[in-house]
Amino acid sequence: MPGNCEAVTRRPEVRSGKGTAFVLSRGVVILFAVACGAAVANVYFSQPLLVTMGHDLGMSPALVGSVVTLTQVGYGVGLFLLVPLGDVVNRRRLIVAQLLLLVAALIVIAVAHTAAILLAGMATMGLLAVVTQTLVAFAASLAEPAGRGRVVGLVTSGVVTGILLARTASGLIADLAGWRSVYLASASLSALLALILYRVLPRHTETPPTTLRYGQLLRSTLTLFARERLLRLRALFCLLIFAAFSTLWSSIALPLSEAPYFMSHSAMGALGLIGVAGALAASVAGRLNDRGLAQRTTGIALALLAVSWLPLAYTRSSLWALFAGVILLDLAVQAVHVTNQTLIYALHPDAGSRLIGGYMVFYSIGSATGAIAATSLYTAAGWGAVCVLGAGFSCLGLVLWACTRRSVPAPAANLTVPSGS
Repeated sequence: MPGNCEAVTRRPEVRSGKGTAFVLSRGVVILFAVACGAAVANVYFSQPLLVTMGHDLGMSPALVGSVVTLTQVGYGVGLFLLVPLGDVVNRRRLIVAQLLLLVAALIVIAVAHTAAILLAGMATMGLLAVVTQTLVAFAASLAEPAGRGRVVGLVTSGVVTGILLARTASGLIADLAGWRSVYLASASLSALLALILYRVLPRHTETPPTTLRYGQLLRSTLTLFARERLLRLRALFCLLIFAAFSTLWSSIALPLSEAPYFMSHSAMGALGLIGVAGALAASVAGRLNDRGLAQRTTGIALALLAVSWLPLAYTRSSLWALFAGVILLDLAVQAVHVTNQTLIYALHPDAGSRLIGGYMVFYSIGSATGAIAATSLYTAAGWGAVCVLGAGFSCLGLVLWACTRRSVPAPAANLTVPSGS
């Protein structure tokens, strides 16, 4: 029913092990959202902990910054190499396998006693955390086209909540039991989710629409980018909004740990809860997209993203200004992100994993760029320069939207998937 938040889709071609139709109920959508949030949270746990991790392992400030960068690099590699597999193998098995391997990577991080082991563990963890995007593509494939935006929005709300709670939980747990306990707790949760998903997700789905070999599969992802202008445009939006997002969140702990605030890990982590409006934006943006308002939603959100850096510039003198900027920034980023994913999935539903995986590579590039640029710039020129950088990324996105908003047609749902040749 379009008017409520329960996403129920009966798909004759999606079968459980007993041969009955699989039902994408509200409970299953919530499970998708929780699993996505738990997986993506691993990418963000380190942000309030960077100073402590650096002190514990004797890492220089530049090397500490590479913790975030290597995590994002690993995530980007996984998006290109692992997520497309969802178009050719059983997604249930792929998801469970990735979660179990993620458990192992988290344990390596938790017991690391040298910077090299920590960085290797972080890169591997980022590689496997892309199970989030396999889950998003799976949820989108089970949804009816008319309600796909709503389902993607609800699942992405879980992603947003996971990102926000990651900072809060990691700061609180680190203050209570040390930073290593954060990754041990996440390993336990990931193992539990692997078991639940193994039991709940459909065992047998529609026969994969492609018989491409692995190399062809990866090449076909590049072919999709070459052929689809909308995909290229939305990927650029993704790069810019997450560069702005990472500019804030990878560096905000630095001024907050100094005078006049001297915040603890838990206090800095709790700041993420202020951006809870981002989760709301994810759900609302999906519904607006289902109503054909994708372009308008994108433009308004990008304008809010640019404006958010005005109050953020006053962070050192006013926490209220910081709170206002965080709310605007998180809301804007998630609204554009959900709109992007819903639009690109509609281009070729049979290649949903490749589309979302390829698109999210730009998320990883943007996040890594924002993280390394912001931490380096803060050291060289202070918080004001970081805000100028974030505003620059945001304004580039708004200019790009203004120049292209009338020139890219809406996607059609019946296009043929490019071959891997």
